[in-house]
Amino acid sequence: MVEQHDVVIGGVDTHKDLHVAAVLDSAGRLLGTASFAANPAGYQQLLEWMGSFGAVERVGVEGTGSYGAGLARHLAVAEVEVVEVNRPNRQMRRSRGKNDTIDAEAAARAALNGQATAAPKARDGIVESIRVLRIAFRSARSTRAMISVQIRDLVVCAPDGLRAVMEPLETAQRVEKAARFRPGTVADPTEATRAAMRSLARRYQALTGELDVLRAQLDELTVQANPALRASKGVGADVASILLIAAGDNPQRLRSDAAFAAMCGASPIEASSGRTVRHRLNQGGNRQANHALWRIAMVRLSTDPATKAYAERRRAEGKTSREIIRCLKRYIAREIFGLLTKEHHVPDTTDLRPTRHAAGITLQNAADHLNTWPARISELERGLRRNDELEHRYRDWLTTQIAA
Repeated sequence: MVEQHDVVIGGVDTHKDLHVAAVLDSAGRLLGTASFAANPAGYQQLLEWMGSFGAVERVGVEGTGSYGAGLARHLAVAEVEVVEVNRPNRQMRRSRGKNDTIDAEAAARAALNGQATAAPKARDGIVESIRVLRIAFRSARSTRAMISVQIRDLVVCAPDGLRAVMEPLETAQRVEKAARFRPGTVADPTEATRAAMRSLARRYQALTGELDVLRAQLDELTVQANPALRASKGVGADVASILLIAAGDNPQRLRSDAAFAAMCGASPIEASSGRTVRHRLNQGGNRQANHALWRIAMVRLSTDPATKAYAERRRAEGKTSREIIRCLKRYIAREIFGLLTKEHHVPDTTDLRPTRHAAGITLQNAADHLNTWPARISELERGLRRNDELEHRYRDWLTTQIAA
């Protein structure tokens, strides 16, 4: 007969085929351990087994982003609170040993004593779609870059006649020319080099087509997921996808802008000692998210008057360029946190393109009159980039053109 308790806490050490679970009572006494299959039937059996000891208040799960993702989703559907548990520290492992049962108990104790408090990412919405598409996008982008280097190296080592033709060309021109090669017998080194270049060039072109499709999909999904984030200065589809993935489908799990900055590695860390009072760079956190904040900062430093003025003021105070960028990343993290966790009104610009078409104005004519690039007008019309000053000028000009 299983002893019943009012409240129990669970812990799970997750693996590819089996999940090992442990149950504690509210006083921290170990009530039992068991193993379950890593499939939907096993998830239900695990939950029922934990429930046989009492009401399950919370479950600490290791690896909610990998082997534990399915279990975390199942528990969330069953309205059981799930907290993400990190791997036990090495000092504890050296003193207590290491096996799956010990790790499951450690996960339960971390959930019980409040050491583990972070809610896992939901992974059940549009941000999960962005995450998996970005994996394919990054793979295609890195592979294409590698192929361009391989083509360059083949040109360097090519026979003199072929090298003289290909070396002056840029990458895009080399690819276009090499893709049209009609090599002869590959026993000849020159013809073999031409055949290799053609193969790489056609692969490069195929990856370029994949990238165009994936980029368009990410563009559309990031606007749909958070139009206010996409409308922020310096945030394009790539940066927005990184930040959305970092926050997850449930950004409300982020407790504060300070927690978000720490997660992005943009929070200052105390490095004071004695009479020296200073902070150092945070080298932890999500490095992709940190890079996204850096990209926003660099764009604003080159295009945003308010950011330029801030940088000049801090430089006059004796701050170095690296320190100014660190401060900017912290301020940007606070802004991004607000955009991720709160509803924001974004001006509707979908009427601009039909208005321009009705007036018979081309995109190039509008860009010439407003002294900007046609791409900026197109992005504004499609809601991909927010620029209130350009929007007002554009609307006023369209109004005068229609009236005329």
